[in-house]
Amino acid sequence: MMNFTRWFPFYNGKPWSGFSLFAKMNSLIIVLFIPIIILYTYSNDVTYKVVSKELLKSNTKQLTFLSSQIDSRIQQMMDFSLTFSSDPNVRKFNGFNLWEDRYDRMQTRYIIQEKMLLQSGVTDIWPTRYAVHSEQNKDVISNYSKSGGYDENVLKRNMSGKWTYGDGGTDSHDELKAFYWFYTDSLAQPGMWTGSNLVIEASFSYENIQNMLDSYKAGGQGDPFFYHKGDTPILNRSADKQISTEFVRYLDEHPPENTTQNVVKLGGESYLVSSVKSTNLDWHLVDVVPLDQILEPISFSRNLFYLSMFLLFVVGISASILLYRNVQRPIKKLIHGLRRVQRGDYSVRLHTKDRNEFSFVFYRFNDMSHQIQDLIENVFNEKIRAREATLKQLQAQINPHFLYNCLGYIINMAQMKDEEAVVSMAYNLSAYYRYTTRMERETATLDEEIRLLINYLDIQKLRNGRIEYHIDISEEMKTQYVPRLMLQPIVENSVIHGVGKSYTSGEIRISGEIADGFCRIYIDDDGQGLNPEQEDALNRKMQEPLQEEMGCGLWNTNQRIIHQFGNHSSLHFKKSPLGGLRTEVVWEIPAGQDPYNYPSQQGDNQHANDHSR
Repeated sequence: MMNFTRWFPFYNGKPWSGFSLFAKMNSLIIVLFIPIIILYTYSNDVTYKVVSKELLKSNTKQLTFLSSQIDSRIQQMMDFSLTFSSDPNVRKFNGFNLWEDRYDRMQTRYIIQEKMLLQSGVTDIWPTRYAVHSEQNKDVISNYSKSGGYDENVLKRNMSGKWTYGDGGTDSHDELKAFYWFYTDSLAQPGMWTGSNLVIEASFSYENIQNMLDSYKAGGQGDPFFYHKGDTPILNRSADKQISTEFVRYLDEHPPENTTQNVVKLGGESYLVSSVKSTNLDWHLVDVVPLDQILEPISFSRNLFYLSMFLLFVVGISASILLYRNVQRPIKKLIHGLRRVQRGDYSVRLHTKDRNEFSFVFYRFNDMSHQIQDLIENVFNEKIRAREATLKQLQAQINPHFLYNCLGYIINMAQMKDEEAVVSMAYNLSAYYRYTTRMERETATLDEEIRLLINYLDIQKLRNGRIEYHIDISEEMKTQYVPRLMLQPIVENSVIHGVGKSYTSGEIRISGEIADGFCRIYIDDDGQGLNPEQEDALNRKMQEPLQEEMGCGLWNTNQRIIHQFGNHSSLHFKKSPLGGLRTEVVWEIPAGQDPYNYPSQQGDNQHANDHSR
């Protein structure tokens, strides 16, 4: 009897009701939709509030940071002015004596200008201007083109100790100006003009503010500007002048405090207006953010979700109706046929007048009734053939690997004029292929594999005189049948990567044992070995698909052992008692077989090397 519940989960041996399925589907749709809509509505509302709150906090922090940057740059200018007023060259310029020659005066002016130019060129985004006014010499030195020369009236009306917008002249309020600060080291009240003979002037253009506003706007959503009641606001270069004018008018009517944040309705849209007062300039840094534009994606996502849920609900109900009308009867007919097949009646045939997917299912069902047994037998035979093909393919990948190494050795020995080694290698290579070309058997006795190892190690010993090997395999264990060339790639790996990479090592030890239904062979070397991380990585690679950076010898050997003896058999790598690497070959003795009693080998019993060591 066949288990059709595994093939058709809806079938459980009980009468099937299409109407019941229809009702259950509609109920399930409603039960699923209601909690989803409620949870999404709540989540959307929380998200909207959180985003709005974080937007307010983020905008205030960013605006405060920009204001602090502006004040920091202004403070740097003030600090430089204080330090510069005590500069020896500045003092010397203010105290030129009649007996000093013209060259000294020119050199002093040049040094002062160089220092001011150096200070003004520190940053491109904030260029500064400096000037030194000497009352005694009625002269001025500046790092920019200053018109009018020394003007005592300008100094008197600007010695307030604060930053002023413009130099106190008759410029129009509609024009953008520069910010000025005049410093004197008079002993009188700071910032007061008392006829002192030295004044340091520091100034910067409104374009500096625009540079900062442009940088701020490039990283945000707002439209910032610099505002002071009664003066023309300083806008960023890409500002919307119409909207900015409307908000300047709003700020004139509602003067901002040190830190202000309001939501303003303008033209049917909501704007977040934030302002921070500059400590040094007494101006306000204002940012206008279109609140609806930022929060619009959340509202759009919410509306789109509701529309999608409505459409999904309509589609779900329609699908359940179509399922009820077009699937119920064909499935009932199919279940009836499956019951007959389950009872062993393979003569059952299903017919339908409709030309749809069920007609194809019925057609395939009719074929299934008389092909089930054939398919089972075909699959079983195919697995056997695939297993044999895999074993042969994996074995074929190893043979060229050993051949290339042997040919390389012959070439090297021939170049070194070592005829004995060449003859020995050629002889053993011939014996090796007499052994490997007998393709009627994929397996060999462990004794034959040991003889092949003796042959290989003798050849390696010719190449490297410090190689010594010891083989300790019991006679009983040598009767075990294993895949051909199972041990040779492992021993080769120990020779090349273990012994060959060290000038002091040279011992290879091969031992084996039978215990608890398993055969174990240990290949040890006294080479450099691997650290724990490398050992773990190598063991993992044995369980993974073959990769391009991996050598195929060990991986193929591991796969052949698994295919031959099952998943409980494998290669494993660990630290060797000799100090190098230990390769442990473990395979499970097939059930029902005596590990010490195998049938004798039939046919030619030709070994890889007929001469003993």
